[in-house]
Amino acid sequence: MPRSLAANVLEDILHRRKSFDNSFSDHDGRAKLEVRDRAFAYNLVATTLRRLGQIDDLISQCLDRPLPKKARGAQTILRLGVAQLIFMNVSDHAAVDTSVNLAQDRKQGPYKKLINAVLRRLGREGASLLSAQTPTILNTPAWLWDSWITAYGDQAARHIAESHLQPPPLDISVNSSTETWAADLDGHLLPTGSIRITDHSGVEKLPGYKEGAWWVQDAAAALPVRLFRELAGQRIADLCAAPGGKTAQLASAGARVTAIDRSEKRMLLLQENMDRLSLETTCVVGDATQWRPDEPLDGVLIDAPCSATGTIRRHPDIPWIKSPADVGGVAKTQRTLLEASIEMVRPGGTIVFATCSLQPEEGPEAISGFLDSCTDVVCDPIGEKEMPVLPDCITSDGHLRTLPCFWPEEGGMDGFFAARLTRIH
Repeated sequence: MPRSLAANVLEDILHRRKSFDNSFSDHDGRAKLEVRDRAFAYNLVATTLRRLGQIDDLISQCLDRPLPKKARGAQTILRLGVAQLIFMNVSDHAAVDTSVNLAQDRKQGPYKKLINAVLRRLGREGASLLSAQTPTILNTPAWLWDSWITAYGDQAARHIAESHLQPPPLDISVNSSTETWAADLDGHLLPTGSIRITDHSGVEKLPGYKEGAWWVQDAAAALPVRLFRELAGQRIADLCAAPGGKTAQLASAGARVTAIDRSEKRMLLLQENMDRLSLETTCVVGDATQWRPDEPLDGVLIDAPCSATGTIRRHPDIPWIKSPADVGGVAKTQRTLLEASIEMVRPGGTIVFATCSLQPEEGPEAISGFLDSCTDVVCDPIGEKEMPVLPDCITSDGHLRTLPCFWPEEGGMDGFFAARLTRIH
């Protein structure tokens, strides 16, 4: 039953802080569902997460007192029921009846009347209650909202939060014949060279996937690799490389790439992607802070670990499984990777540091602190001519900063930060 799978996954995320992707792929019930039911379950969880603040606010307005802790299972069913009723255009009858039945199946029988009453009331009053809400604030945890206002201002914070309410399009990067593939895939060629697809029935079913003509990569994620001025024949290390979108970019541009990642499982996925794409890459399973090349490299790409708050459009679980502690927790690792990269690259070589985070601590502040204390590297500012179609993405410090609300007319992009450094001695 797709709703039962959705309940299991939602509880994994909200109560055990397991990632959406891992929970959904790991559940045995997923394989037993038809493709259509599997897609419904996935969309139900994603919608619930995107609108969780609003959903909980609607539920609370229908209760005289908060649900007790022992009613956690009933709370999950209510959340899923409201998502269907208010945000997924499921009929009132179906949303209510399937939720009541789910309560019985999941041993939440004592709460069936309450679930029935709340959902029926929202069927009558939901539209009115919804119109009085402020979605951007309700659906964004306070610590994230406050950090974005401080970093980007009130208006930008609202636009960022608004962009998180819509499912993102599919972006791909191609080896060659970009315009031809855009036509074959019925996609839109973006000014940055990525192809954007808004309607498809599954990535693996699209033309060219099995043949290795392209790979999935958000348009913003494709920008940091372009900060290397030369790639053909250059020896480049890709640190924290899996699942390999940037590795594929480097290799397809002619670089001699060594990809390093500490996760054997993720590195196997990277190798599978490289094999599908027919790209040669040396894969190393290991700690990127400890690995060193046999001889100095021409460049290093640090795809640094971070809170990934720039990818909330694609991963709506992030606001609910991350915390300020997660942001502070990666700072030391980022600094260690930056220090290690100096020992990997030759004098005059390039280091590109990138994160898919909106948090200043995981981007500009990390780079600023590093440059203030390190005399071996300098910032190599990015010029507007290097990003002619995205001049607003270049910061006053010469770094790259994209926001999810950029290019709203094109469907937005992930939030990324990147800085280019040069080793001077």
